[in-house]
Amino acid sequence: MKKHLLLLIAAASMIAGGCKKYLDEKPDRSLVVISATADLQALLDNYSTMNNADPGSGEASADNYYLTDADWASIASEPQRRLYTWEKDQVIALTSNDWSNAYRTVYSCNTVLENADRVADPNNNYETANIKGQAYYYRGKALLQSALLWCLAYRSSTSPTDLGLPLRMTTDFNTEVPRSNNAQTFAAITTDLIQAAKQLPVTQASAYRPGKAAAFALLARCYLYTHNYDLAGKYADSALQIKKDLLDFNTLSASATYPIARQNKEVLHQSIMVLPQLISATKAKIDSNLYRSYASNDLRRTIFFRDNRNGTYAFKGSYDGSAAFFSGVAVDEVYLTRAECYARGGKITEAMADLNTLLVNRYKKGAFIPLQAATATDALRFVLVERRKELLMRGIRWMDIKRLNTEGANIALQRKLNGANYLLPPNDLRYAIAIPENLMRFGIEQNPR
Repeated sequence: MKKHLLLLIAAASMIAGGCKKYLDEKPDRSLVVISATADLQALLDNYSTMNNADPGSGEASADNYYLTDADWASIASEPQRRLYTWEKDQVIALTSNDWSNAYRTVYSCNTVLENADRVADPNNNYETANIKGQAYYYRGKALLQSALLWCLAYRSSTSPTDLGLPLRMTTDFNTEVPRSNNAQTFAAITTDLIQAAKQLPVTQASAYRPGKAAAFALLARCYLYTHNYDLAGKYADSALQIKKDLLDFNTLSASATYPIARQNKEVLHQSIMVLPQLISATKAKIDSNLYRSYASNDLRRTIFFRDNRNGTYAFKGSYDGSAAFFSGVAVDEVYLTRAECYARGGKITEAMADLNTLLVNRYKKGAFIPLQAATATDALRFVLVERRKELLMRGIRWMDIKRLNTEGANIALQRKLNGANYLLPPNDLRYAIAIPENLMRFGIEQNPR
């Protein structure tokens, strides 16, 4: 059975990569034998596809780091070098890229959803609901992460005309699926995640499988991005009603190579991003102004960063216990989301309570003085500053720049390289990263430039 499932995964990989020869041939369905929910769970437990392949292109495009001229020149990938300076095209490798990883996940989820009822044990509705809930979660997550990269920032006024994603919701890959619009894309994402939240259990075998709190947290992230702060706050609250424990950074070892353990008590769902060379710890230097924004008693200065001993700092990695970068969902993000929604709703006391609950666990014991805000505007400013500092290199910053600029934040990105200055102005069309050019052959429309 394992061989059959591996063949299915290989097929998904070829489909995601846009292999024309493969698309012209009918697959031998006898090679793909799915006869029980255990087979579908095996697809969902394929960690290399479902948990270890989140996109890194957004974080590599954001402003938390910089490269020296020499480190940029040492990047082997020409698309990555172009991504660093926000070129208009050819910024994503043509194979084994964030697009193919996302649609490989989507294909696996479609396979599960098409077969779950057929092979369901009539005496085990819990198992069937759990399987379907996971598939809805992973498909919604893959589409959300893709939309954050390849679609323009969400605006309700232009979402019916802005290009969205190809919404391939079946395993029938012989049919061309054109790009939807942004409104349709986010409707599909929220529909999937709402279904996930309904069907997932509260408790899973491990954080590698999403549970109900993870679905609530991802819904909160999605609604935050689309400026629906009422629903974002409600779903963040729902997640925290299930799990609200925070790590006390005083209990971590700053001298450890990777101080924050994988699947620690903050993690709602464990996943990591495919790490572009651009942001690897050996090359990326943390923006010096960002580093200095951490107070001397803020333990994140030593938990998050490694001193390069030359006046620069590198990011160690987060919530993984390795050099990989955590990109799943965790309790700290949910506190920050709820705090932001409280602030935007004028609930100053509640916003600052959430923010201070997080920060007291990040400062040296006895050194933290709770922040106080006189106005909702002050509270929001405090939250957004700490959101950037806390969620560093988590695949969140690119999303935040895009959404905040639609509200007038006026965040402009700049790079200096080989004596030249590169600028990405607010709301530039390049915030929708160019999709891999080889997909044009399959009727996929390129982002406007």
